[in-house]
Order: sequence, then C-alpha cells, then structure tokens
Amino acid sequence: MSARKTGVVELKLVETSDIHGNYLPYNYVDQCDWNGGLSRIHSYLKQERKKYGRNLLLFDNGDMIEGQPISYYYNYVDTVSPHVAADMMNYMQYDLGNLGNHEIETGQPVLNRWIRDCEFPILAANVLWKATGEPYMQPYAVFERAGLRIAVLGLSTAATPAWVCKSLWAGLEFQDMEEAAKEWLAVIKEKEKPDIVVGLFHSGKDARLIGNTYKDDVALEVARNVPGFDVVMMGHDHNLYCEKIANADGDSVFLVNPGSAGLMVADITLSVKLKDGLVVQKNIDGRLVDVDSYTPDEDFVKRYAVQHKTVNDFVSQKIGVFTERVTTRPAYFGPSAFVDFIHSLQLNITEADVSFASPLSFDASIESGDIRICDVFRLYRYKNLIYTMSLSGMEIKNYLEESYALWTNQMENQDDHLLLFLDNDDEETLFANFYYFFDSAAGIIYVVDVTKPRGEKISILCLSDGAPFELDHMYSVALTSYRGNGGGELLTRGAGLRIEDLDNRILSITEKDFLYYLVDYIKQNKVIHPRVLNHWKFVPDNWVRSGTEKDYRLLFEEE
Repeated sequence: MSARKTGVVELKLVETSDIHGNYLPYNYVDQCDWNGGLSRIHSYLKQERKKYGRNLLLFDNGDMIEGQPISYYYNYVDTVSPHVAADMMNYMQYDLGNLGNHEIETGQPVLNRWIRDCEFPILAANVLWKATGEPYMQPYAVFERAGLRIAVLGLSTAATPAWVCKSLWAGLEFQDMEEAAKEWLAVIKEKEKPDIVVGLFHSGKDARLIGNTYKDDVALEVARNVPGFDVVMMGHDHNLYCEKIANADGDSVFLVNPGSAGLMVADITLSVKLKDGLVVQKNIDGRLVDVDSYTPDEDFVKRYAVQHKTVNDFVSQKIGVFTERVTTRPAYFGPSAFVDFIHSLQLNITEADVSFASPLSFDASIESGDIRICDVFRLYRYKNLIYTMSLSGMEIKNYLEESYALWTNQMENQDDHLLLFLDNDDEETLFANFYYFFDSAAGIIYVVDVTKPRGEKISILCLSDGAPFELDHMYSVALTSYRGNGGGELLTRGAGLRIEDLDNRILSITEKDFLYYLVDYIKQNKVIHPRVLNHWKFVPDNWVRSGTEKDYRLLFEEE
C-alpha cells in the first residue's frame, strides 16, 4: 500500500447500467443515427480521465449484452469472434462489471464467453452454485487509489427466476440481496479494511414482491437496512435517481441510477480528507451526466467500423414480403394483425390449443413490401423461448381477467376512457400498467365487456374451431418463457398458480428463441399475408367505438 499522508484525495466513480446493446450511435432496426451509447460515453470518459487519471474508476451495472441487433449478432450468430461488448468495454478501460438478469437470459455459453473476453472482473455475490453455496461469480473487488482502499460489492436481483427459463440458469440459485449484503459486508470490513464501500446493485429503488416469492428492486432497502455503504449504484428498473438517504445508523448513503441505453451516466465525486494517514472526513457528491451532449468518439467509431458494417449487412438482409402494413396501434383496441401474427406462429410452432401474446413495442409498424431482418426486430424485440403449458379453462379465463384488468378501464358511459390510464395532471397520456402485460388470446373465441369490473370482464364462448370451451378441462397454452416463468404475474395473480408450481405445468420448451422461428418462418414462406384472426372483441360496441376514438387520439394523434 502506498504511503498515506495528510491532505485531500479526490476520486471519481462512473457508472453505466442497462446499456442493452446501445454501443454505437446507430439504430440497426430503423437504420438511422441514434442517441446515447458507449461511443458518446467514451468521449465523456476521455474528458474526465484528463483530470482524474487512475483516480477514475469505471463500473458497469449489468444488462449490457442483450437488447439490440448488434448484441444479438455477437451472442448467437458470430460466436467465434471476440464478443463485441467485451472488446468495447476493454477498450473503454472498464474496471468492473456486475451481472444483470439479461446476461443470464442469454444462456451460460454466451455469458461465459463474454466473461472470458472481459479483461476485468464481473461480480455477483448473491448468485450461487446450488450444490456448494459458493458464489458463481467474484463477489467483490478492491481497488487501491492514492493509498485509499475502495471495496465494491456486486449484487444482482434475486427475482431473475421469475423471468428467465430455468434451463438457462441450471445449477444456480439467487440469494436474497439484503441477506447477501450483510454477509459480504462483514467479510469485506474484516478482511479488506476499506476506506470507501460501494454497492453495485443490479436492482432498482422501489421494492416489490413477484409471485409472493421473489423480491425485486430492493437497492434502496438494502442501502437503508445494511449500514456500511458510502455509495450504492443502482440499475435494472431504468429509472433515473440521484439522492442521499440516511441508513439505519443515521449515516448518509449516496444513491444513483443512470437509467438505460447509455443516455446518462452516474458520476460520483469523493473528496477524502486524510490526517496522519487516517480518513477523517468523506465528502460525497453525485450527478447524472447527459451523454447526448457529447459527440460520439471518432476513434471509437472507427475502431468498430467493421463490426458495424457486419451487423448492418446482417439486419439488411431481405427475407420475405409482407402484403399488408402491420402496426401495434390497433392492438390496444381489439384484435390486430401485428399481435395475431405472433399468435399464429406460436400456435404453429407448438400445436397448442391456445396462445397468449402481447404487443412488445408501444408504437411500431412494418410497411408492406420487402421484409428485412431489422423489420423482424421491430416486430419482436426480446429473446424468448416459447413454452407450452397446461392450464385449465378456468385458469385461462382468470389469466385473461388479470390481463384486461391491467389494460382496460371499467366504462360507466360512452364518454369514458376505454383504456386504463394513469390518473395524473401531466400533459402526457400514460398507461397505468406496462403495455407488454396486455396479453390477448388466440385459439378461443371470447368477448371482453368493458362495463364490468375486474374479474368479470371475460366471457369465453368456444374454441376457435367451434368446439365447446370447458372451464374444468385442461388445455395446452403457448406463451413466452418470460410469461411462463411468472413475468407480469398473469399466471400467479391472474390464473392463481403458485410460482413454485409453474415448472410442473410446462409441457415443452422450444429449442430456439422465438426470433429465430420468426425469421425462419418468413424465409420459408416468402410472402406473408398478415391477417386479423378476430378471435375476440370488446363490447358493448357503441361505447367501445366512442372510447377507441377518444383514446386513440390521446395516444397517437396529439403527438
């Protein structure tokens, strides 16, 4: 350890989180320039390193390698080249990474390759080998700068099993974050004698319980309940945050969250006063830096020009033709060709009786004519396997009751909103719940009465082939792995299943992700005729028509 003297040491901590594949200043789906991203962050880092040098530490807080075509390409198409995200992070001189749930969702071969290519540690103290109880990843790291010891503990949301297929995290278990923080903070204090303790938590601020089992977004709780952290860097929930709070001992903890997509970074400045080698005072300040005010770094962009061209050529491949334009906009007001195309393919892949699906982009469209791979990413953004599960007729009904309760208002007259919006005074119109929880069904014929209260909206008339639908009969149901693991809680709060029983309902799991089957289907069939299945409708007609006109204008025409 270098000699510690009397004086003041200034340190800079920079956090990125939830980049989700936004590396270069280019949108591979819409094929246009894009905001945020690693290339702009690199410009900011060059500026800050001129002042702080080695006293700047750069951390990533997870969800780096899934979310855009460039990450998809180097996850699943080119599996031989160095992973582009690891190479970029090495070039940017990251000091540390943390494990996000979307890293785990890529599967262990992809995850292990990325980790192997990274020239810095990836942390996750609470992701354990089930057989031994030992950490799957390095639990913490210690840095020495100007004689000061900075310890960083990495934790990841324990709710990953609620969203990610069990086969992708086989042999692992996820320890409660607060329990792990107490355990490892004691080890760090005794063994490492740190001057500064940082929590790098892939977890958001507002705690919630998923399926009465998994705790998510507990970073604020841990910061309050486990004294000893000077700084807690958050992520996962994509919500900006930059505040000091008091922990259980009355000490202050600085909490930051830079949001997502590299639009912002979290910037923490520590001014540490030493007297005769002892820390006598720590001043901590923080801010969120708008990265869009920086120009993409030219050297960065040039360095990855070949990878950029490779990915752009990949997504530009023509794979078929759509005879009709499809858009997500009608999906909120009734059956739509956009969602029904997903339904049809899920039923085709699985041969299930029923399909559940939702719009996965708020406002996306594919024009008629040539279809390229980039258009398919617009239709279906997420990596999901497709489950076939066994559900009773009553469970199917209750699943849909929960979905439409999240989606629709209870109309009292024809002037009411059809859709369920947040009750706020803001000018912006926002859904009360996430649109990607708005599951509809295919394979059954049903009506949704928007005048009825929660739990009484759905009337299932028959199967789509005209056969009777029976509440006590067991049906095979196709749905995404995210939903089948409990995501959105439609199977738990809605259908009434216990989250620990979901595995027992799985009849089959696709070998490949849905995006693979979607591309393959279009390639094989060449000409696609998108059509509305009309397996369901809102009633009463007059009220629905009035509510649709009003709410469509609010959502789309006032832009």
